[in-house]
Amino acid sequence: MKYLFATCLFLFSLQAFCQSEELEKEAIAVTVQLYFDGMVQRDKGKLEEAFIPEARLIGYRGENFTVTTFEDWAMGTAKGEKRDPSKYKNMLLEIEVKGNTALAKTELLWPGIYYFDFLTLVKKDGQWKIVHKTWYEEKR
Repeated sequence: MKYLFATCLFLFSLQAFCQSEELEKEAIAVTVQLYFDGMVQRDKGKLEEAFIPEARLIGYRGENFTVTTFEDWAMGTAKGEKRDPSKYKNMLLEIEVKGNTALAKTELLWPGIYYFDFLTLVKKDGQWKIVHKTWYEEKR
């Protein structure tokens, strides 16, 4: 009987943990979607919802290693006319959560270019925010 009780308690705890992790992943997916929408729509407000102001974006533009502040990147991304969403495919591939930190892997298929992003997120004041973006790009 003790074994049955312990097994049931373990399974209940495991189920609660899995449900909690799925809820966190859903919240992270919302933040990543704000990032996607902010870029395609050139909406700085959505980008500000997704990132913390101190975030950094690091990667290569061709052969040039680039480190950009969030503010500079968001201002540049928000310039110009809205993009046609039908020409941009953004996918959230995977999310890994450890406590109040997470890593999201994304793939962006844009006209003439392919991006792969690693997004590092933290849970701050109950909300998931992107704190760092490392990207790979390939011209197509």
